Amino acid sequence: MMNGRLPTGLWADALLRRVQNAGAAAFVIQKGDGERGDVLIKVATLDGGAVAYVPSINFETGDRHFVDLAARGIDKTEQAIDAYILRARARDLDLWVIEIEDREGRHFLTESVEIHK
Repeated sequence: MMNGRLPTGLWADALLRRVQNAGAAAFVIQKGDGERGDVLIKVATLDGGAVAYVPSINFETGDRHFVDLAARGIDKTEQAIDAYILRARARDLDLWVIEIEDREGRHFLTESVEIHK
């Protein structure tokens, strides 16, 4: 463990297992750095809609949480999310991208999540 955080590869495996145990599907679209890579989570609702979550740090507590990209002005369509992911992958070769397919739109994250409605 580095700085109290699980290595990214182990954290991603746990997320995939939670998704699969709940009856949804998850895929690693891009594997990044196994120790410290950031993770972008895409949740596709299989109706053309999608939401993406990116990690952020609470500078007061040092805790990691996730932010819904809609809070940063990204549309909640699969097309807009996929375009963002392409740009993010080009910028950060250590980035992990995990896609979850769930009609209910569940993200399965155990960290706190800042949602934009």
